[in-house]
Amino acid sequence: MVIKNVSLDIVCGITSKLPDTGRPEIAFAGKSNVGKSSLINGLLNRKALARTSSQPGKTQTINFYNVNDFMYLVDLPGYGYAKVPETEKAKWGKMIERYLHTSQDLKAVFLLIDIRHDPSANDKLMYDWIVNNGYNPIIIATKLDKLKRSQVQKNMKAIKDGLKLRPGSRIIPFSAETKQGRDEIWALMDELTGYTLPAATDEPKA
Repeated sequence: MVIKNVSLDIVCGITSKLPDTGRPEIAFAGKSNVGKSSLINGLLNRKALARTSSQPGKTQTINFYNVNDFMYLVDLPGYGYAKVPETEKAKWGKMIERYLHTSQDLKAVFLLIDIRHDPSANDKLMYDWIVNNGYNPIIIATKLDKLKRSQVQKNMKAIKDGLKLRPGSRIIPFSAETKQGRDEIWALMDELTGYTLPAATDEPKA
């Protein structure tokens, strides 16, 4: 997809009514320091549309990013950050669950996992939870540039084994620094949302 215009259109808090956007939605889930904002900024060719923070657990809302008035990238609250009170975590969990259950336009959920580490207990819980909500998450292995090339396949296998991925599941390695994986993610999102390039129009001859 050629990005022509993007904006943060809708922000939903714990008590907000979830929108019926009428456009295809792709959701992104992941623990608080996995690089979700960096991924979204990278996909949208923006430096700071999705705010990155030195304080994990900052995203406490569901954020809907409008892309070309055609689709939404949906940023779900990060999970697993120790300093967030358990009561808040529970509220975020219910908010995410409500979204997964009620969205009429959600086409896929991408789950971000740090490629440098084995999946955490929270990662495994989130993967199983998304599956139990009826989706087969596509895994994005973030922070690819932090690894030596020789380590990549071993670490990808550790993610696959650690999450006990279902047969046919996709894992896409991604680097916010080099943008490796960006085109592959977009090709998949175009396929999931049914996006096709606009037909070229013939210019009238002089």
